[in-house]
Amino acid sequence: MAIVAPSILSADFCRLGEEINAVEKAGAEWLHIDVMDGHFVPNITIGPLVVASIRKATRLTLDVHLMIENADDYVQEFAKAGADIITVHQEAGAHLDRTIALIKSLGKKAGVSINPATGVETLRHVIRNIDLALIMSVNPGFGGQSFIRHSLEKAQELKKMIAVSGSKALVEMDGGVGPDNCGEIVSAGVDVLVAGTAVFKSQNYDEAIRKLKSPR
Repeated sequence: MAIVAPSILSADFCRLGEEINAVEKAGAEWLHIDVMDGHFVPNITIGPLVVASIRKATRLTLDVHLMIENADDYVQEFAKAGADIITVHQEAGAHLDRTIALIKSLGKKAGVSINPATGVETLRHVIRNIDLALIMSVNPGFGGQSFIRHSLEKAQELKKMIAVSGSKALVEMDGGVGPDNCGEIVSAGVDVLVAGTAVFKSQNYDEAIRKLKSPR
């Protein structure tokens, strides 16, 4: 059964505390928080102060996804704010191994994300040192995009790499994930499903999360 991580990018920010409480009651285990800087991706979202407020509102695992340049300058702030997992982009920094070490030195789990056009091979030399490998199945920046199908092949490749390396990293997928494709996504080896629109734009959070957890 996959871990479901609703993405607050699609939540109603006027009622964010209520939204978080609702998905927690509906069975979500993680909460996915997209941090965007308007440089690495064409959108601007939230910062450490909002993450700190979210931390006070929930006991869910806070899965903080930094879609930003110069992540090293901000990792400590997000760690202090209460992130449990801090994920950076392979494409966004010059010294990925150093960034992973920094995250772990702060007592947090480290993740690395790759964009749709980035190959799984780029993670080979860090895969044993990370806790989470995130495959972007849309081009990052905005919610509600269509799923990019070659992401399934990437998940299969990544799962094999993890097995061969002896890594314990989980595979996460983010973008266009919903009840219609979650079955094949999980079958490809994905452990964590990030779902924004599929959860927060649904009429029933309990039903939406149940379908993601137990695809037919």
